[in-house]
Amino acid sequence: MRLYNIFMNLINLVNKNDLLEICKHIGTDLRALKYLEPKKKIYHVYGAHIDYRAAAFMKQEMLSRGGDCVVAKHVIDGKTDYSDVLLIGTRSEFERLLIKLASMDCWGLKRIREELAEILKALDSRVYEINLPGNKKLTLGHESELMAIINLTPDSFYEGSRITSEAELLTRVEKFLNDGAKIIDLGAESTRPNYKPVDENEELQRLMPALKILRREFPDVIISIDTYKSKIAEAAFNEGADIINDISGFNYDDRMPETIARLKIPYVLSHIKDESESHDNLLDAMILYFRDKLQKLEINGIDRNKIIIDPGIGFGKTQSENYLILKNIEAFKIFDLPVLIGHSRKRCTGLEKLSGTLAITAMLCDRVNILRVHDVKENSAALEISRAINKTNI
Repeated sequence: MRLYNIFMNLINLVNKNDLLEICKHIGTDLRALKYLEPKKKIYHVYGAHIDYRAAAFMKQEMLSRGGDCVVAKHVIDGKTDYSDVLLIGTRSEFERLLIKLASMDCWGLKRIREELAEILKALDSRVYEINLPGNKKLTLGHESELMAIINLTPDSFYEGSRITSEAELLTRVEKFLNDGAKIIDLGAESTRPNYKPVDENEELQRLMPALKILRREFPDVIISIDTYKSKIAEAAFNEGADIINDISGFNYDDRMPETIARLKIPYVLSHIKDESESHDNLLDAMILYFRDKLQKLEINGIDRNKIIIDPGIGFGKTQSENYLILKNIEAFKIFDLPVLIGHSRKRCTGLEKLSGTLAITAMLCDRVNILRVHDVKENSAALEISRAINKTNI
């Protein structure tokens, strides 16, 4: 028997067909797929401020199931009251841990079980159907959609995105739609670093003529309004706007939640980093921020199914913090809401801003629901190539 043809190799199982194709190639009984699928990928789940007894319990249970759990060194001798934990395992191992946790309500394990169940649910990408005004609907599925930026300001940080005439507006929007944009985002006040706020009247004077023109010429196009002012949001709604994109997370206008609830218009809830959020705990702080904000929106009567989350790339964050968020973008799936990323031509994209933007777009391809960009054609091409690579079967 000749053995010199034996070799081992690493492969990357990316799309849902990869496991099927490799099993076919091997000649596996395909009935085994339902057992193999939950073992395809290793997940890492971080938990903070866990009772040391709960940490020890989870480590024992994960080890017995073939996974692992990283805990503080003094958990074993009880010389610490609390420990952060890192759970490592396949989905199957986590699901079996959940069954065990269902029999234990001590040491905070009930809360851990609830949070872990939410995370496992979030691993399944799903289709979001968002009802828009005028009986329209925005469907966000398994592929990233592009939101095209139209700046109606004289001081937008990217000069190439500024609009100066009606003809230019119509030409630009038509091109964006032909290039693959699903949403047009109108902004009439720059939020660049060190921007100078404009009053409501000036913002309305910039915004409303453009909105009226677009609604007349493109009646079926989904139009988002980039504003943090409730008065602007209501005026835009009355002229046919479909979505309100508030970069402040209603921190700049506390009337915004009531306005959004009354109008029943979809709302982009964003995050701006404040001084209390350090780099070391930024992701944890952002998760708590969104939990608190979502609770307040629900108290105000806003339909959760009309909310989109935006982690706020560039808003109060350093370059390394922006990269931290992008690297861990799946963390925001825990809310079971669509995720929007606005990274286009920002400082985090480096000196070659278009190239940097396209690199991030390719990295985020189909990992987030909406990408807000200036250069629709180029970003659409980046998504197309990324999808072609990811959909190539083993």
